[in-house]
Amino acid sequence: MALPEDDLSASQALVVDSNPTSRSILVSQLREFGMGGVVQCARLADARRQLEYRTFDVVLCEHHFAGDTTSGQDLLDDLRRNQLLPFSTVFIMVTAEATYAKVAEAAESALDGYLLKPHKATHLADRLRQARIRKISLADIFTAIEADDFERAADLCLHRFETKGLFWLYAARVGAELLLRTSKFAQAQTLYEAVVAAKTLPWAKLGVARSLLDAGQTTVAASTLENLISEDPSYADAYDVMGRAQFELGNFDKALATYKMASELTPASINRLQNLGMMTYYAGDRKEAEKILDRTARLGLDSKMFDCQSLVLLAFTRAESGDRKGLQRCRDDFVRLIERNPNSKRHRRLADIVDALSSIQLHQFAQAVDAVRTMAKTLTAPDFDFEAASNLLALMALLADKAIQLDEVEAVVDTLGMRFCTSRSMSELLAGAASVHEPYAARVRAAHTQVLKIAEHAMSLSMGGNPKAAVKELIAHGGATRNGKLIETAYLVLHRYADKIEDAASLNLTVQDLRARFATNSSKPALGEQKRQAGGLTLRAGGVSAKVPSTLT
Repeated sequence: MALPEDDLSASQALVVDSNPTSRSILVSQLREFGMGGVVQCARLADARRQLEYRTFDVVLCEHHFAGDTTSGQDLLDDLRRNQLLPFSTVFIMVTAEATYAKVAEAAESALDGYLLKPHKATHLADRLRQARIRKISLADIFTAIEADDFERAADLCLHRFETKGLFWLYAARVGAELLLRTSKFAQAQTLYEAVVAAKTLPWAKLGVARSLLDAGQTTVAASTLENLISEDPSYADAYDVMGRAQFELGNFDKALATYKMASELTPASINRLQNLGMMTYYAGDRKEAEKILDRTARLGLDSKMFDCQSLVLLAFTRAESGDRKGLQRCRDDFVRLIERNPNSKRHRRLADIVDALSSIQLHQFAQAVDAVRTMAKTLTAPDFDFEAASNLLALMALLADKAIQLDEVEAVVDTLGMRFCTSRSMSELLAGAASVHEPYAARVRAAHTQVLKIAEHAMSLSMGGNPKAAVKELIAHGGATRNGKLIETAYLVLHRYADKIEDAASLNLTVQDLRARFATNSSKPALGEQKRQAGGLTLRAGGVSAKVPSTLT
């Protein structure tokens, strides 16, 4: 049944099916088509490991796995969310009649095709051929993306969409994703809305909400998401984005409930478990957070999708509860992570936090104090970010809870607060990190109040007819504290009143320097290390080799 005009001899395929008979049939048919190599897995966990560390040209995956809470769709979603599937990989879902509707809907945005059981070899051949035609048709777009030429790729997508060329709907989705990546939020929103108008699809509506959210219109985005979820309560990606919106608005209780719903919809999703565990931790329910974070570590420690900040928070819950053996397991797990990521400064920094927690647990307080002082010296380092601040603050709070207080710690708490209290959400995250020692949490909230007062005074100067004084005051305080809110407010005031400020050009150079040095235009609250945004396509690029299928003649 091989297709002589479609040479698959250099291609590799993965077949994932728990039924040995079905798996054997699929493998045999692929080999008859001339597939160069075929790997087979009976379990989704095994398939996940294969796909994380190897690249396949074709993946055939069963949708339903008996006795497993995870489906083939869940596997695909997790891989897409974490940029572990190149554009060139053809992913085809194999499904029975009972799950056809679900898979067909997903195919609109995620799959290259689906195969309905029972099938003939000609059906599989047809699906493979159609998918490879699409890959080849869009090869110029994929090549531009792999070369990090996102501007050209977006232009190609827009042209395909506007001319209603072959696969225009898929090209529109890729194009909108590229526009989001290049911070062209308004254009992305326009494109998503055009797709909604042409053909109402859940992913396009979600794209509108993501564009609004990235553009800072968080409340409007939340309203759009509420409508989408009411229309499709099983759309897990919508809950991810809704949780993010609620999180940025500071509605932590609502965000926690939303993340819980997303996790319940896809119980084996590592990312959603991490979001839920982290949110539960910062909401103050350490006992429940320990359970969720422990499950996350057991499920995902060996996965590229695992975020090691989850392990740090798990270590904090165990240190606070006096679980010495559990804390030691966290240390051992970090040794494994660092062995796999020996050049990662982030892994090493987070491992140091866990080592310090272990010192406290073993009553080696002098070592813990030395560790805190060493970390405090890095406050002005370029890579000292919000994550580092919250972990250091939590460590200092735990020391204080053990009645070990350093003379200089309160000044460090104030410095952290003045730098990272850029919004109510950020401030409450910091306060939550310090919750085991309430005086530190109170100092964080006081810093937030002080930042608001500075911003309000500057705005009153601006409204009172002296925008230059406002900008100078914001620059002075922003430069001293490195606070993103103050620096960004200086930028906004300067651009609004540029024609009324005689030395606006020189002030602009100063503000732009501060923005670049402290990345203030991207300082939004986040749980852990953010990978691909929920609801979007994978834009795998930057060093990943492009594998375009061979030409079909």
